[in-house]
Amino acid sequence: MEKFTTLSAVAAALPEANIDTDKIIPARFLKTTQRTGLGKHAFDAMRYNPDGSEKPDFVLNREPWRKAEILITYENLGCGSSREHAPWALLDFGIRCVIAPSFADIFFNNCFKNGILPISLPREICDELMGDAAMGSNARLSVDLQRQVVIRPDGQEVPFEIDPFRKHLLLEGLDDIGQTLQHERSIDGYESRESQAKAWMPTIHID
Repeated sequence: MEKFTTLSAVAAALPEANIDTDKIIPARFLKTTQRTGLGKHAFDAMRYNPDGSEKPDFVLNREPWRKAEILITYENLGCGSSREHAPWALLDFGIRCVIAPSFADIFFNNCFKNGILPISLPREICDELMGDAAMGSNARLSVDLQRQVVIRPDGQEVPFEIDPFRKHLLLEGLDDIGQTLQHERSIDGYESRESQAKAWMPTIHID
């Protein structure tokens, strides 16, 4: 998993509450078990017309926001089903940070597992950040995870809270597999001892 330390990027505002995982990635695209290739289908119904052409008014179809790495929305982002494909699709699109007043629990946890930083801030702050985002590439937002601040274009710093352990995992780029591999030597040692013990175990024959 790619480490998350600091991010300075264009932010896209999507002023809508209760954006569920089916809106983020529709069910018909869930056949894959790969984490790549889903970005083109992120927000599919919102981005495309029935004929497949882009909807020109949707923020992620417009410059400079089609290259946004930060997404700002309203309450309860990621509600609905528990599909992990939702953060896969966001990450594959290029989103590394999502900011909202609140998140659905499973989506929130899945973001951390896939290298996306979810930041919970009051709605009035989200509104201010959306105003910054509307200025496009002339008003990039910055996120400093180590210091736990979002830095607005005018230099104002907005602090945010994060669980210390989850912060550590993002800073080190550790997903579930990465955490396990930190104990690789201990695991190898245990398996070696178990193999040796089984090799010396006497065979009991029962007539």
